[in-house]
Amino acid sequence: MNRRNARIKAVQSLYQIDMTHVEAETAIEAVLEEGEEASPFLQTLVEGTLSHLEDIDQTLNGAMDNWTINRIANVNRAILRMALYEMKWEEEIPLSVSLNEAIDLAKGFSADDESGKFVNGVLSKIAEDLK
Repeated sequence: MNRRNARIKAVQSLYQIDMTHVEAETAIEAVLEEGEEASPFLQTLVEGTLSHLEDIDQTLNGAMDNWTINRIANVNRAILRMALYEMKWEEEIPLSVSLNEAIDLAKGFSADDESGKFVNGVLSKIAEDLK
């Protein structure tokens, strides 16, 4: 499984965890194809995001004007959380890669371009602070 597919499956897993409160392992298993195994990167993204969720949500809330993490679309919330985890705690991945991947995911999961613009705006603001 390449990193792009791992990110897609991580977003799907985080979305499922957010919506149904299942355990991480259950959510990961649910998004895998038959015979497919979770990559270490997929597991790291999901487990890392969940382990830093409070800090992630505080950072996201501070970066959004007139919005809170609980008011945004569930899939965008999953994308933002995963991307911020990657940006702050996966040091070998350049910020620009994490940012661009998150924007592409938002565009892919959304019916319009607004999600990509929203994710770009929030994460770009955070990326400036992380540099």
